[in-house]
Amino acid sequence: MITDSFDIQGKPIVHLSDFYGEQQFKVEVCLITYSKEIYDAILRENKCEKIGEINASNGAFPIYQFIYKGKEVAFYLSAIGSTLASQYCMICNWVTGATKFVMFGSAGSLDNERTFNKFIIPTHSYRDEGMSYHYAPPSDYIKVKNANKVTEVFNKLALPFIEGKVWTTDAVLRETNIQYNKRKKEGCIAVDMELAGVQAVCDFHGFELFSFIVTGDVLSEGTYNVDGLKEANHNIDKFNIALNIIEELNL
Repeated sequence: MITDSFDIQGKPIVHLSDFYGEQQFKVEVCLITYSKEIYDAILRENKCEKIGEINASNGAFPIYQFIYKGKEVAFYLSAIGSTLASQYCMICNWVTGATKFVMFGSAGSLDNERTFNKFIIPTHSYRDEGMSYHYAPPSDYIKVKNANKVTEVFNKLALPFIEGKVWTTDAVLRETNIQYNKRKKEGCIAVDMELAGVQAVCDFHGFELFSFIVTGDVLSEGTYNVDGLKEANHNIDKFNIALNIIEELNL
């Protein structure tokens, strides 16, 4: 059963201006990372300036910017999961003006033979979460519309990659063998926790999202192998590739 929560006619009661005041316009491009180690490395190796923050009752989460080849680039450490990752993206737009987001992270492989030692450029994401249904009409999959542009960059850089469908879930502990088989049969090659929601939010608001992932942990019908997860989560190569995407696509 597909959740039908998409209300294009209604007017929002709660606005970001209620919490953050008038929208700010400071940067166009922002990196979204889920790795604390990569986040710390960016802060350590670049001259960074705080330009905003994402506020919640459990704390404030800063947004920084640095200069890359003359261009101002923002970045922040995102929360995990479709709902929070999508919310952070919208707040970042409101407090910084960013409309072009390069998002990179890790995922679990559903087909290790095809994904081993390769980056994944998602083309579609199965919407096994809740956030996307508030920002896009109900459907099983959402298209990742800038996949072809990311592919162009990876080809130019001669990076190993595979394109394919991914499965976005908000219930990692309910990735059962039955669900695994269903998604794999449909052609999904990896499972993540954010993409469907973030893509839906970006489409709804007219933002541009450029996304790639790398697999670390591996799921199969009866087993789970976590050996490569730390490397997939924290390898600084993803940050460098994100900068290349900004440069090559002239974002």
